[in-house]
Amino acid sequence: MAGRKSFLLRVDPGVLEAVQRWANDDLRSLNGQIEYLLRDALRRTGRSVSAPRSDTAGPTTAGDQEPPEAE
Repeated sequence: MAGRKSFLLRVDPGVLEAVQRWANDDLRSLNGQIEYLLRDALRRTGRSVSAPRSDTAGPTTAGDQEPPEAE
């Protein structure tokens, strides 16, 4: 687990259950789904990620890639 950090996250139980269901639908772990959502939010807002993406966040399929938004 070199290069990865862990931290405590307090979250509403309903939100956690909903994200867990979403992770199950996407065949990801809960942790992988949360990381995917954070990376997607960073990408959408034009913020960069300094560390390279790890493959431990879950499977990557063509369905994970969203088309660029039209302007």
